[in-house]
Amino acid sequence: MKRLLALMIFAATISVPVVMASPATDSLLAKYKSEGVSKIDASKAKSDWTKETKGEDGEMISCSTCHGTDFSKAGKHRKTHKVIDPLSTRVNTERFTDEKKIEKWFKRNCNDTWGRECTAQEKADFLTFLLAQ
Repeated sequence: MKRLLALMIFAATISVPVVMASPATDSLLAKYKSEGVSKIDASKAKSDWTKETKGEDGEMISCSTCHGTDFSKAGKHRKTHKVIDPLSTRVNTERFTDEKKIEKWFKRNCNDTWGRECTAQEKADFLTFLLAQ
């Protein structure tokens, strides 16, 4: 019995990334692949998440400026201070379930942060990275 309890405690402490995909994310990833994405690189998205660029107001910003790096917590828009629901699907089950919303926010956030739309490759990388959080 003690051995079983020890095994259960050990199993609960190891962190295994679990991807929380949805029909919407599966469809978008297939779309991005049809647009030429051959290899998705979540580690590139992880480094791009904190890569700073100069915003239109001259301030240095990144994705993490508003969304943070702890995806289980709410973020806050840097200008409006509006609360942004957590990105983690583990705490926000509605996140990444609507294709149109995902595309809308990619378009808006990429333009706001990077001054351009994200490529299919960047969206595939980011989506895969975020789903694993």
